[in-house]
Amino acid sequence: MQLVNIGFGNMISAERMIAIVSPESAPIKRIVQDSRERGALIDATCGRKTRTVIIMDSDHVVLSALQLETVANRFNTGEKAEDPVEAEAPNV
Repeated sequence: MQLVNIGFGNMISAERMIAIVSPESAPIKRIVQDSRERGALIDATCGRKTRTVIIMDSDHVVLSALQLETVANRFNTGEKAEDPVEAEAPNV
């Protein structure tokens, strides 16, 4: 099983991901709200702004504070390197 780092030490299974999308559009905002109401939302932003929404095959929705391109690159290359946002963010 390949795990992808989605920021701040949080990992998800690459085999279970269906889509990696931007949170800006109205349909994605509805998907996030619906999953929150169902209890199927996983917030991995650590209190930061949501920049990526990951839709899983288990009908869960995962929120990440990393840029969409960063998550996609980690998925494609299996990269485990830290994101610059993580390196400069103060520990809260």
